[in-house]
Amino acid sequence: MVTVEEFNEWERERLRPALLECCDVPAWADALLRARPYPDLAALLDAADRLAAALGPEDVERALAAHPRIGERPEGADRTAAWSRQEQSGVAADAETAAALHSANRLYEKRFGRVFLICATGLSTSDILTAVMLRLGNDPATEATVVATELRKIARLRLQRVIVESGRAA
Repeated sequence: MVTVEEFNEWERERLRPALLECCDVPAWADALLRARPYPDLAALLDAADRLAAALGPEDVERALAAHPRIGERPEGADRTAAWSRQEQSGVAADAETAAALHSANRLYEKRFGRVFLICATGLSTSDILTAVMLRLGNDPATEATVVATELRKIARLRLQRVIVESGRAA
């Protein structure tokens, strides 16, 4: 973790990998770095949100490729895998739930041609299954907007895990 002051001062090459773990879109990470300095964490998070809102469809697809299917927790020791496990901590792991999530993921992927993405932090398995079923009713344009919003939420949460302000976690 780094402070906002360190974020403002450190060289780009030192920070960029951490930003790409938050949202795997090089243009987003580079724009966030170019916009330095930030007066505080709120300004940094607002900039991250604004820049993520401007992501194009190709950028969103690239970012989605860095996310596992909901219910499929990566086993790696790297920070991104740990974050994913933490974000999905409310998802039950029993066989019945795993089967329901697998089925919902497949239906979504068949309908939209991409992995189902939701900011799962604080959500139960029931919440997630309800969301996927509701979102299956979206038209592609509406769903693209929802996916981009969920991606922004995840990027913001992850950025808050990287940056601390005034010696305390955000």
